[in-house]
Amino acid sequence: MPDNHLSGRFDADINGLLAKVFEMGGIVESQVINAMQALNHLDLDLVDRIIIDERRLNALEAEVDEECINIIARYQPAARDLRLLMAISKTVTNLERAGDEARKVAKRTRRIAEGRNAQAINVTEIALSGEMAITILHRALDAFARLDTISAAQIVRDDDAIDEQFRAVIQKLVTTIMDDPRVVAIALDHLFIAKAIERIGDHATNIAEIIIYVVKGKDVRHVSREQLEHEAFSE
Repeated sequence: MPDNHLSGRFDADINGLLAKVFEMGGIVESQVINAMQALNHLDLDLVDRIIIDERRLNALEAEVDEECINIIARYQPAARDLRLLMAISKTVTNLERAGDEARKVAKRTRRIAEGRNAQAINVTEIALSGEMAITILHRALDAFARLDTISAAQIVRDDDAIDEQFRAVIQKLVTTIMDDPRVVAIALDHLFIAKAIERIGDHATNIAEIIIYVVKGKDVRHVSREQLEHEAFSE
């Protein structure tokens, strides 16, 4: 007969871990939202806030990883419980890296705001890709909370749209530089921002793939889209 007391303690510890994961998720969402607002309005106060939030994010990642190790040592979980703990660790790594990308956007925004050609480039595609990244990150966190593999598969598919926007930004920046070589420096800042946004979408996609791994027990990181969707939708 299973030890119900031990099982209850395990569940409580897992719930405590998940609370920290979603706290991290909330911080990262705020960072990305603030990063896009800072870029749109050249708001340096928001830039400072993003960098301050990074410290809390890093601390939470370290706390979650340490607690995952302690729980594995204490309970020696197997099967889905062990996969969940591994998924939590991988998810917080992706969240921390998404936060790093938001910080990169903030730092490049500071460079743009302090430069002489701050209004020289208007890349509306960057704003659109930022909105898409915010949405896909929120959906990935929601799917993780529900361990929803169908939503996870859709997130992986929808990340293609962010990649397409990134390519559109590159094309527009190249044209802008050819028309006016004086804006090369600020164009490069916008290019780095666009790449950071694209990477945020990638990290959200990684979280979606992790969901499928937890529920189905299949590593879908390096399989075809068709195989991933087959695993996500299978009973």
